[in-house]
Amino acid sequence: MKQKIFVAGSSNTDMVIRSTRLPLPGETIIGGEFFMNPGGKGANQAVAAARLGGEVIFCCKLGRDIFGESAIRQFEKEGIDTRFVSFDESHPSGIALINVDELGENAITVASGANEWLLPADVSAALQPVQEVVGILLVQLEIPLLTVVHLAAMGAQQQKIVILNPAPAQQLPPELYPLLDWLTPNETEAEILTGISVTGPETARAAATKLREKGVRQVIITMGAMGAWISAPDLEHFVPAQTVKAMDTTAAGDVFNGALAVALSEGKDPLTAVQFASSAATLSVTRMGAQASAPYRHEI
Repeated sequence: MKQKIFVAGSSNTDMVIRSTRLPLPGETIIGGEFFMNPGGKGANQAVAAARLGGEVIFCCKLGRDIFGESAIRQFEKEGIDTRFVSFDESHPSGIALINVDELGENAITVASGANEWLLPADVSAALQPVQEVVGILLVQLEIPLLTVVHLAAMGAQQQKIVILNPAPAQQLPPELYPLLDWLTPNETEAEILTGISVTGPETARAAATKLREKGVRQVIITMGAMGAWISAPDLEHFVPAQTVKAMDTTAAGDVFNGALAVALSEGKDPLTAVQFASSAATLSVTRMGAQASAPYRHEI
């Protein structure tokens, strides 16, 4: 039976400018297209999972402003359970400023706002009423690290599958690793966590092995257009990405994680789950935007 997916994380509004190249420090570039899209790693992953057929419960904190009101309407439109989306009366909704060049590479600055006030008590109050139907916990690092550790501990205690996407990159406390079933860093995040420069499958394998030695049960290192390396107790495998023309890589990692959660919620084996997630992420980079780029199940 398909398990429900509990996503705890951030919700932002992305303000995107697409131009021929990214500006240098102190430089102003004239021209380019402007988009304003819903984003935030938690919200992106929740929407991606919902579009791919997951039954998603989202826990986040919004500001009492036009961005927050727009976000919750969008979640409801996507069929996401929003009972545990709350409003912070003292802090604004999160905002991200994104520059995207013609090759699809991006540079992002985030003002976290209410996301920084999603506290352990909030996720406890949200998870407790639904713990009997939730099988997957999916979390990222745009909310307080204390909240992430608390949710992972709850998940481990309740024997849920806990997935951490360690983005944006930062050092993690040693006690967090053994609580995780899946850790899904990209190359940059893997290097920050291990000190190993990830440039291909062999270095990805070394980094994944080091992460598993810290206590994580399974590791996926995503490497953009190259593909992804999966390391599990009985599986070491490289999944190459399909070749496409990238329009915008924003949220590709979020789509990957949302898709991974869906596949695992359906009982798929690790390799099949990663192949499914890779296909979803590949589709997403052919489109502009964060949540807007998330594909639907029939497209996979």
